[in-house]
Amino acid sequence: MKVLTEKKYINSNGNRIKLLVLKPDIPEQGKKRPGVLWIHGGGYVTGMAEMVYMSRAVHLVRKYGITVISPAYRLSGEAPYPAALIDCHHALLYMKKHTEEFGIREDQIMVGGESAGGGLAAALCMYAKDKGTVNIAYQMPLYPMIDNEDTETSRDNHAPVWNTRRNHYGWRQYLKGVSGGKVSAYAAPARRKDYSGLPPAYTFVGTAEPFYAETKAYVRKLQEAGVEAKIDIYPDMFHAFDMLLPFLPVSRKAAERFEKQFEYAMAHYFSEQEET
Repeated sequence: MKVLTEKKYINSNGNRIKLLVLKPDIPEQGKKRPGVLWIHGGGYVTGMAEMVYMSRAVHLVRKYGITVISPAYRLSGEAPYPAALIDCHHALLYMKKHTEEFGIREDQIMVGGESAGGGLAAALCMYAKDKGTVNIAYQMPLYPMIDNEDTETSRDNHAPVWNTRRNHYGWRQYLKGVSGGKVSAYAAPARRKDYSGLPPAYTFVGTAEPFYAETKAYVRKLQEAGVEAKIDIYPDMFHAFDMLLPFLPVSRKAAERFEKQFEYAMAHYFSEQEET
């Protein structure tokens, strides 16, 4: 199945934000499917919406005929926290408002992303729940960047792609907008105290990368709060291995497991929207 892309532009607190809307070239007539807001990575300091084409999400469009929306949120060099979260929230609201246009089931609005995009996906689930704006059915924060404090695996990490030095820089830039030194869970989801009522989740992570410990902790806290959450762990693999080396057997395995979990989510996870 081929993927068609169209560009949309939305207003986010006075800023013009681009959205890439990925859809199947031949949608099934009259049949609505899940919609996924997929948020790109880049440590909050770099990256672009077009990274969706090398992500797990584009394969969901090809294989399952769903709609994926990738927002070009503001990076921290242009505007630090909370700009990226606000932009992604406006994109989520746009998705909710246009479910009919995009053939999306209202009760299967999902979010996901990798790295900083995974962090924003997790934060967005918390923000939308607390604000009562969008009921998210499922979250897929892959190897998410969610803890601004050092963990046992982000401290003194020298792995390829992402390491302690880059991690510290990314958080410094993103949190420039935080005053008084108090970091909200909407900025760093690891600061959350109450995980109850958040959407079911799936993620995967490699043991060599900085985000290994915080990803495991996130899943554990969801499970302890009674939220269905699953994680796959890949020994010795570094950050974003599946995107950068997709030809490796372990990357193919990660992709297959990810899609298997998505199939389960399509069949089992629904969240009706509140009347507004």
